[in-house]
Amino acid sequence: MQYRKLGKSRMNISEISLGTWQVGGKWGSGFDDNLADAIINSAIDQGVNFIDTADIYEAGMSESAVGRVVNSRREEVFVATKCGRALQPHENDSYTPKAMRDFVESSLKRMKLERIDLVQLHCPPIEVYYRPEIFGTFQKLQDEGKIRSMGVSVEKVEEGMKAIEYENVTSIQIIYNMFRQRPHEKLFELASDRDVGIIIRVPLASGLLTGQYTKNTTFGKNDHRFFNREGAGFDKGETFSGIPYETGLQAVNELKELFPEYNNLAPVALKWVLQSSHVTTVIPGASKVEQVQSNLKALDIPKITKQQMQKIDEIYGRLIKKEVHQLW
Repeated sequence: MQYRKLGKSRMNISEISLGTWQVGGKWGSGFDDNLADAIINSAIDQGVNFIDTADIYEAGMSESAVGRVVNSRREEVFVATKCGRALQPHENDSYTPKAMRDFVESSLKRMKLERIDLVQLHCPPIEVYYRPEIFGTFQKLQDEGKIRSMGVSVEKVEEGMKAIEYENVTSIQIIYNMFRQRPHEKLFELASDRDVGIIIRVPLASGLLTGQYTKNTTFGKNDHRFFNREGAGFDKGETFSGIPYETGLQAVNELKELFPEYNNLAPVALKWVLQSSHVTTVIPGASKVEQVQSNLKALDIPKITKQQMQKIDEIYGRLIKKEVHQLW
């Protein structure tokens, strides 16, 4: 495992870390504490020292699992969580200093931690980025020793560019993968100039970039890959990176021809992300231990060649760019 510095936080975190949206099982299948513990322990056993969760993942059960495992280990493991999405209604007026403080206090209790290493606003409405009192609340929580640092999970590049104007923003979490390339045009360099770390989520485009799906693949009715393709539940960019499923399959088939030696493209997709020097870490999820092992294979495969990178860009430009580039 290699480690990279998370911006001004000075935390050195594993370049492949663990996202825990579906850590207790597949989406909509119920939460399995034993499975969650096995997945998180497996990741830490392999050198992962950064775990990303959120208070709304399985109504707090993901946070509880992360806290339970981290408290049982001797290694130093950095814990990141997110807050804000539980607000009802989820709109600008619902964001108040008191609400943010209450979220942090609740997460501390669920995870049984004295301090959370990174607390991130969880894709808030655009108006929140223009409210210094919200960002100031997290500075107060940091001064009180309840959090180590603050970050923001964003949907759009423009939101990230606004967030990094706040001095206490340590990291930006954003979707970035072979099918979502806009962040590396401006945001990455601007963030690096301000010593802000970059955390990459949805690096496999909701599993599409593993190359394991076909036109006959089915998803459960409670799986966002079934119900959220047009944004019925939340931003559709979180599902298959916002591209039509059939278009994604076409692009993936061309990637398979480019990398015929891989039955599973997940390590290649993660390697592509990590070849950006601006990226601090990538946080693929896992609903079983085997997926943790698959993701970590990215550490051992050769770098993607210049010619292969050019072909990936060509596929993106021809099939994908018009679907997503200016939307996020």
